[in-house]
Amino acid sequence: MTQLESISALTLVVADMPRSVRFYEALGFERLYGGEDADFTSYRVGSGGYLNLDARDASIDVAGWGRAIFYVADVDEMHSIVLKAGFTPEFSPRDAPWGERYFHLRDPDSHELSFARPLV
Repeated sequence: MTQLESISALTLVVADMPRSVRFYEALGFERLYGGEDADFTSYRVGSGGYLNLDARDASIDVAGWGRAIFYVADVDEMHSIVLKAGFTPEFSPRDAPWGERYFHLRDPDSHELSFARPLV
């Protein structure tokens, strides 16, 4: 049986590509393909993962789909980047009983983003 090792890519449906591109780039995501005028945009996450944005007709409800968890080197520094970019996290960084430090932020389409780091 094959063991699952990592997530290759996460694709989020977005209602407004320019707004979403500005949001993710303000957080420091590295764009590989697409952009504000594209129907599909892809960002590198770490050394082997990708975040994709897929623009859909505004009549399709895209709000509130699941949660994407991104491991970062320093949760508190990422929280500062979020605040400096003018975004409002759902709460300040906290240590979880399951062994991670994390906080949540909603993107422009209400996808929940968790920025986390294992507590070691």
